[in-house]
Amino acid sequence: MLGRVLTSLFNIKQFVILMTGTLLAGLLFLTPANALETPAKQAILIDYETGAVLFEKNADQLMYPASMSKLMTVTMLLERLKDGSLTLEDTFPVSEKAWRKGGSKMYVEVGKRIKVYDLLRGIIVQSGNDACIVVAEALAGSEDAFALAMTERAREIGLTNSTFKNATGWPDPEHIMTARDLATLAKYIIQNFPEYYGVFSEKKFTFSKISQANRNPLLFNNSGADGLKTGFTDESGYGLVGSAKRGGRRLILILNGMTSVKQRAREGERILEWGFREFGNYALFKKNEEVAKARVWLGAKDLVSLYAEEDLKVTMSRKDRRSMQVKLVYNEPIPAPIIKGTAVARLVVTAPDMGKVEVPLLAAENVERPGVFRRVTSAIKYVLFGASAN
Repeated sequence: MLGRVLTSLFNIKQFVILMTGTLLAGLLFLTPANALETPAKQAILIDYETGAVLFEKNADQLMYPASMSKLMTVTMLLERLKDGSLTLEDTFPVSEKAWRKGGSKMYVEVGKRIKVYDLLRGIIVQSGNDACIVVAEALAGSEDAFALAMTERAREIGLTNSTFKNATGWPDPEHIMTARDLATLAKYIIQNFPEYYGVFSEKKFTFSKISQANRNPLLFNNSGADGLKTGFTDESGYGLVGSAKRGGRRLILILNGMTSVKQRAREGERILEWGFREFGNYALFKKNEEVAKARVWLGAKDLVSLYAEEDLKVTMSRKDRRSMQVKLVYNEPIPAPIIKGTAVARLVVTAPDMGKVEVPLLAAENVERPGVFRRVTSAIKYVLFGASAN
């Protein structure tokens, strides 16, 4: 009988709190409309911390990555260094295949053994095809076997549209990536191998008395850049995987399909500058900090605190900051019992020209149901006076 009475008295309403001009975040992001032009055929610019896509053009279009795919070869080597199965002082033998390989070269000599540290620098700084094959044969027995392992590992770390047919990026119709996958890979390298990442900012490397400059133009323009890799073939055009850090904020830029070295350098610098100038990261709440309170239906407490599981931060254009809106949405009131850690509400974040982001909010505490008398009186008050009676 009591249950029927309470049910008839209970009427769930949608409760929305609107906070205009308030900034919210969530190691989450809003994706802006494209507001930039570039001659690159494929491009993407992301914020490293939040993953926000600041700009993209054909970012999921399959493309030939050329030497930019050497980042996956480097990743395979770095993972072996990190797990301790290799050291920088270990040496790998040079095969005739590696020695004969054309294109960009580190100039290793057949029959000699090369230190892993030199090979790492030879791939990153000099873009050595020969160095890539030395690594591939040492780690997998053959370049073909290594390419299969690259593809498998790429899938595991989130490169869903990448297929590798060699260790070098040598033209092959089935050796393909996307700009988005390259951005994912760049972030993976920066995040997981900080002890080796400094190699990407080296401006030159000398091996066998041959000194070669890093082809990454961003390293030479005082832009805060510190990586990662360039690429070029006739099929792909000129490409760039770049990253720069300013004031504690890092951006990752992928460009491909440009027509010249000068265009690659100009576009890389220009788009990074645009990203740092036009966008910012804004924080509101820290992990486990109370975001809001929600009303409770027939609980031992009238209110329950809500929190987000991660720091709440948003990347957005500076001009849209003042017009951003954040709504707290939940079914009001939330019926007891409530279990701590249960998602009971959500924050909806919107801004002009941006997609909607929804952030789940969790109950910060358990809320039990009270005794029969309080449940009845609370239900009557709710019917007579509404939510304000709680």
